[in-house]
Amino acid sequence: MDIKLTSKMILEKEFKKNFKGYNVEDVDSFLDEIIQDYETFEKVMAQLREENRQLKEEIESTPKRQPVASAAAGTTNFDILKRLSNLEKHVFGSKLYE
Repeated sequence: MDIKLTSKMILEKEFKKNFKGYNVEDVDSFLDEIIQDYETFEKVMAQLREENRQLKEEIESTPKRQPVASAAAGTTNFDILKRLSNLEKHVFGSKLYE
């Protein structure tokens, strides 16, 4: 999908004149509109390419994030449950088993 025409190529395009051909002024007017669209297209493409380049540089320069630990290092669910059980025994004592 390469772009085949540029605004300059459209501007410099010449058509053969024919006795029963198209109205030259209409063709020129239409080509002028196409040239304006192509110039706008080329500007937008240049802006998008620059923005894309900047975003890629930003991504490359951003430090990688480290995964966040869910709890203290080395703590497992079993350890937490065991500590909770010991705490309950200490707080409630013998009432816990009645």
